[in-house]
Amino acid sequence: MRKTLIEQITKSSHSSDLDYLDLEKLAQVEISSENPEYPIESALVCGFNSGWQAASSGEQTIRLIFDQPQVIKFISLAFDENKQARTQEFILLWRRENEDFFQEILRQQYHFSPPLTIRQLENYTVDLKQLNALELRIIPDISGGDALASLTLMKLSAMQIGN
Repeated sequence: MRKTLIEQITKSSHSSDLDYLDLEKLAQVEISSENPEYPIESALVCGFNSGWQAASSGEQTIRLIFDQPQVIKFISLAFDENKQARTQEFILLWRRENEDFFQEILRQQYHFSPPLTIRQLENYTVDLKQLNALELRIIPDISGGDALASLTLMKLSAMQIGN
């Protein structure tokens, strides 16, 4: 049998290898509420570990408004809940430059059940061109409980995994 060994070039890209956008320099953020001990920077800027938490219960909104239109190919979100069992829903929306309405990207529910299920980690490959604003709406407890919305991490990249 004749064989030839094919030299494979593999470029492995994992979410940790991506070049994430510096949101602190590229966007302003609008939030519906904020616990001063857990500011939004803690979820959006590298180097923080505590994440963001709302100051009051109920649905919350985090909106990034970019100074210049962006191309977003990858979105990474992390949520943690160590205290109470609950089902959370979040909705991710975007607005294109020169439009005044938001379009839904996705809607996701997740059930936290501490101490076993305490982290929701979501990675999405998207194709958002001329993005002017990105909005995350969090309903911390779809049953209407008094849970506080929180976000451990939000990172955006102009690269796709595998590129």
